[in-house]
Amino acid sequence: MSHGPPGPAATHVATIVHEGRIWDAYLEFESDPHRPTSCRARMRFEPPPGHEGPQSVQTTVIIIEDSYEEAMDRARRFDDRQLQSLLRSVLPEEPTE
Repeated sequence: MSHGPPGPAATHVATIVHEGRIWDAYLEFESDPHRPTSCRARMRFEPPPGHEGPQSVQTTVIIIEDSYEEAMDRARRFDDRQLQSLLRSVLPEEPTE
């Protein structure tokens, strides 16, 4: 899990609501010198400022495309339900009593 604002290689793709909180979803690109001809990216989710609980969370690399444009197109095709599922998959589990 990573904390802090998205890096300079991140682009806002959506705003979603999860459990009553608004989250911004960013596509964050990874620079891989071993694969200079592909664009690899993960989804990063940022809660609103002052949010208690998990801060920034991100998936592993889930998008691999030949170009930046194709990667952005793929990310923008995620609907809210899919983005919420991705967010749930990277949030820490709530402690059970």
